[in-house]
Amino acid sequence: MDYRLLGRTGLSVSRLCFGGLTIGPLQSKRPLAEGAAVIRSAFAAGVNFIDTAELYGTYPYIRKAIPGIKQDIIISSKSYAYTYEDMRKSVENACREIGRDYIDIFMLHEQSSRMTLKGHADALRYLSDAKQQGIIRATGVSTHTIDVVRAAALIEEIDVIHPIINIKGIGITDGTAEEMLEAIRFAAECGKGIYSMKALGGGHLNGMAAQAFAWILAQTGITSIAVGMQTIDEVLLNTAIFSGKTPDNGLWDKVITAPRKLLVEEWCAGCGQCAIHCPMGAITVVDGKAAANYDKCVLCGYCGAYCPEFCLKII
Repeated sequence: MDYRLLGRTGLSVSRLCFGGLTIGPLQSKRPLAEGAAVIRSAFAAGVNFIDTAELYGTYPYIRKAIPGIKQDIIISSKSYAYTYEDMRKSVENACREIGRDYIDIFMLHEQSSRMTLKGHADALRYLSDAKQQGIIRATGVSTHTIDVVRAAALIEEIDVIHPIINIKGIGITDGTAEEMLEAIRFAAECGKGIYSMKALGGGHLNGMAAQAFAWILAQTGITSIAVGMQTIDEVLLNTAIFSGKTPDNGLWDKVITAPRKLLVEEWCAGCGQCAIHCPMGAITVVDGKAAANYDKCVLCGYCGAYCPEFCLKII
């Protein structure tokens, strides 16, 4: 496994980052021991970097996976908190649930514009103070927009940017893949650490996974790539690819299956909370029931966190 410095943070991270969303309650809902075993298999294969978030509900998996691991594991988390006090609570909760007295990287979650960045100024101020106190080691922001990447590149308090980028530009809300790459390169030149998300477009690019991975690995400015992994077979496939090896064809066949989809259960009450909170604007309520626009949906599963009837899931 290749390791690189993440911008100016001083953190050396593996080229493959374990995307923690997919093992938790918003997606595959792995039993705790099973999900932790998947994470540990990635650590055993050389991955030392894991991405999570307060929303994902995966802190217990990470806590269970870490004991006995010899290498330094870099943990990145994020929160929607926008006040100083609420961000403090988010960081303290992450430390408590993961079982550490610090978190390596803590980010503003899913910033959609320069205006939302300004609206989270107090939360960022807390993260800066927490960094000075050693509670976190780096601050950051995650986003699906080119605008935020460019804005964050010029904000001194931000160390790390976590943008969406893939060969088809799926999920970028304000431009093309090439425009996002230009913004990423600009941010990297400004000293920001860049680790990307959705290299397979939330599963939409599974049919061309080899090409999509080769493309993202060839892009300059991106230090690490977060990839969601639900099974040990997926870990074996992805760690082989990111280590420059040729995976066995049988492993490809076991892992790369039909594209996933968002399932809306029959008991959906049409309350619209999923539509309000969908970051991609991919859900509408039609005839009293939630419906997904699959041209926009990146299968993140965030909508499920806001469904009072638990009727949304990624399958």
